[in-house]
Amino acid sequence: MATETGPDLHDLLTSLRVWAPGATELRPFDPATAPDTPLALFTAWFAEAVAAGEPEPHVMSLATRDDAGLPDVRVLMLHGADTDGWSFATHATSRKGHQLDHCAYAALSFYWPRLGRQIRLRGPVLPATPDESRTDLHARSAGALAAALTGHQSEVLPSLDELTHASEAAWDLALREPRTPVPSWTLYRVLPDEAEFFQGDALRRHVRLRYAREERGWTRELLWP
Repeated sequence: MATETGPDLHDLLTSLRVWAPGATELRPFDPATAPDTPLALFTAWFAEAVAAGEPEPHVMSLATRDDAGLPDVRVLMLHGADTDGWSFATHATSRKGHQLDHCAYAALSFYWPRLGRQIRLRGPVLPATPDESRTDLHARSAGALAAALTGHQSEVLPSLDELTHASEAAWDLALREPRTPVPSWTLYRVLPDEAEFFQGDALRRHVRLRYAREERGWTRELLWP
């Protein structure tokens, strides 16, 4: 039923299904066969998400906290994952850049609905070197460089016209000089000390496998759904 201000939110919510047949394939997951490290399992699951046609498997949520300890979260893109950590990039002068400078600890979350899978990681965050950050930026598209050159991320924007003018100038520079440096652009790496892999189940017997980093290596344990 519609309300005076538009569609009824409750009706919309109750009309929706999670993991509808034909849209989601809930695959069996035996944690006893899982690899010894979360990176290996992440790589395997990521490849399966790509093969399953997940539209944007590299998109993730990043959670940080501000100076008052209040949580903050946003969606951004994974730039890589290896033994050094899961990487993303932003301006060091942005809101999340300031928050990471204050508290260098973060959480990441991936959700792949076509497979009913979720991955959560959390751990300390370290900035890469300026050379690594510059290489990361210049390996990306002209649009990514133009966005970085536009700058002022998280600052108050007086008008959309001002954004248009700044973006046009940034695009022009990015196309003319694709190696233009952006000193504030920083590659960050989350080195997880905890990683959880969630596989959905049609009977709600969801499998949750958690890895925890210890001095001798990774330990594994199951969690109740």
